[in-house]
Amino acid sequence: MKIVLASAEATRELGFTFGRSLAAGSVILLKGDLGAGKTTLVQGIGAGLGITSPIVSPTFTLINEYHEGRLPLYHLDLYRLESKEVATLNLETYWEGIEVTPGIVAIEWAERMPYQPDSYLKVCLTSGDEGIVRAEITAVNCSINSAIARHV
Repeated sequence: MKIVLASAEATRELGFTFGRSLAAGSVILLKGDLGAGKTTLVQGIGAGLGITSPIVSPTFTLINEYHEGRLPLYHLDLYRLESKEVATLNLETYWEGIEVTPGIVAIEWAERMPYQPDSYLKVCLTSGDEGIVRAEITAVNCSINSAIARHV
């Protein structure tokens, strides 16, 4: 599914729909250049989950966890890591719900992952002219539910 997001607010609104619609255990793999809107999308997911804490990119902390919403949000940023470093993080604990409460997992710079979960949404964001972002959403071994499909 390909869509055009005309502004940062439209990107946030798409994330809001994800946050309102996705179930525990959902994984969103985010790809895109710096400034393409990955964190903005995650901020919308948080708002859709009812999280009121500021959601910021975990570029230096790697993982930010938010537990105050409908479901936990696990926001990961792999920008500063190499694939071999990512392999040592045991990221599957987040999407398998091992030692954490199942929630929504959003991973920025997912192309650095040497492995993926069995099912996920891949969201590729590409910046265009005048703040327009093109989003390509691919469901891998899962479905894009009707609420998300209606949004786009």
